[in-house]
Amino acid sequence: MVNHMKTTLNIDDTVISQLKREAARQGRTMSELVETALRMLFRTQKKKEELPPLPSFRSGGVLVDIADRDALYQAMEGR
Repeated sequence: MVNHMKTTLNIDDTVISQLKREAARQGRTMSELVETALRMLFRTQKKKEELPPLPSFRSGGVLVDIADRDALYQAMEGR
């Protein structure tokens, strides 16, 4: 059994115009397009999982001050 709920939304006139045109182009109802768009929105939100932390390493200390351009070039290019 499929349940449908009727609701009222306030949507900008330009968005409604685009929705009407797109629904006509696809031969679908505006409700179908809105429902599809909302399902896609919720699906992408579920996929956003927290990434594991990046690994950290002990480098043995700073070899060059990256704010010092000349020291950085010396370390990178041996100037």
